[in-house]
Amino acid sequence: MFENLTEKLNQTFKKLTNKGVLSESNIAVSLKEVKFALLEADVNYRVVNAFLKSVKSRALGAEVMKSLSPGQQFIKIVNDELIEMMGAENHGIHQENNQLTIVMVVGLQGSGKTTTAAKLANRLKKDGKKVMLASADVYRPAAIDQLKVLAKDIDVPCFDSNIDMKPLAIAKEAQKEAESKLASYLILDTAGRLQIDDILMRELDEIKDNVTLSEILFVADAMTGQDAVNVAKAFHNRLALTGFILTKMDGDARGGAALSIRAITGQPVKFIGIGEKIKDLEPFVPDRIASRILGMGDMVGLIEKATEHIDQEKAERLEEKIRKNTFTLSDFQDQLRQIRQMGSMKDILGMIPGLGSKIPTGADVDDKSLVKIDAIISSMTPKEREKPNIINGSRKVRISKGSGTNVSDVNRLLKQFAQMNKMMKKFSSMGQGKKSMRALQNLMGPGGNMGPF
Repeated sequence: MFENLTEKLNQTFKKLTNKGVLSESNIAVSLKEVKFALLEADVNYRVVNAFLKSVKSRALGAEVMKSLSPGQQFIKIVNDELIEMMGAENHGIHQENNQLTIVMVVGLQGSGKTTTAAKLANRLKKDGKKVMLASADVYRPAAIDQLKVLAKDIDVPCFDSNIDMKPLAIAKEAQKEAESKLASYLILDTAGRLQIDDILMRELDEIKDNVTLSEILFVADAMTGQDAVNVAKAFHNRLALTGFILTKMDGDARGGAALSIRAITGQPVKFIGIGEKIKDLEPFVPDRIASRILGMGDMVGLIEKATEHIDQEKAERLEEKIRKNTFTLSDFQDQLRQIRQMGSMKDILGMIPGLGSKIPTGADVDDKSLVKIDAIISSMTPKEREKPNIINGSRKVRISKGSGTNVSDVNRLLKQFAQMNKMMKKFSSMGQGKKSMRALQNLMGPGGNMGPF
């Protein structure tokens, strides 16, 4: 996400690197380029103009810090203004004190409301909250069944609504049941339409007028750009939305909706959908998003991903194996699988400060290389994984056939694993297990030796 915008902004910043000072002339040139970059990213025109006015005012003001170069100073100002434009902080989901918090999810058909409702329930559940789901979508075929299946997958109760009930009746009955179950949250999924129509809005108005809602969240498809912003504004004018969830952010290289929607409506983006899996919902944190847009990474986000997906007990056992020099191909395979659970390699690398801006736009960071390594190791016997030195020519042929690879791929993996073990042995003999862990991570990264597949 924001791939195109990141590249354009970094090209602009590089041109300021050799300037001795921020002047009105070089700022004017840079602002023109930033303007084009933001418009190409499908950011609302009025939002762009307001943003540039603020950046220019600060850049020509008395804020210049002697410790920063002109390029760095300009980046800092742009970063600060991006954060301000997106809302400065993450507001999260409001929770009522000592009573049920009801969250109504609204939006157009196809925006991903039902899946997003389940993703939100799953996230709240992981935070230790007792959650219940309910579907008031009595029009879309199988919408109610879809939510029930998703609720079962994440082990969250779902109100037993049916297409013969009115949406308001579903909301009221679901509220009673959620209160009886002492739930903290009730997430109410509603019907979508292909366009805004008065019948849909009257239904939502009816629920709003008769049920005490704590949040009304609009789910928007980020890939529709300014169309999403315009529809969100119309919904907000009618319903007084409390926030937004942007779906399909992983498929949107522009990011205009994320940058415009708060400035246009005054309400914050609370979460973004970054994939199809039930866990692929992230808090929208403006300062971290701004860092990613400017190619400065998001270490906090990366740490959160690692904490969520990497087994701490396994990590500790792995460190012990490295210290004792008993690290095997099975251990290596296990580490690869945990890394793959964190998302695509390109997304992970983009969250590392200094690396994101160095990945060319459109570059193909090949996740299939990890799949190929996994397949090769899976084709080995347990003894071969433990002692790869026993793998002779005939074994290599068998392994390559079993994994759908070439013997040269098997040779490359064995050679690189031997080099890695040699490095680990060196560090473990020095009592530096943590350095070995870093060496392992480097070898598995794009600049390391495990990447040429």
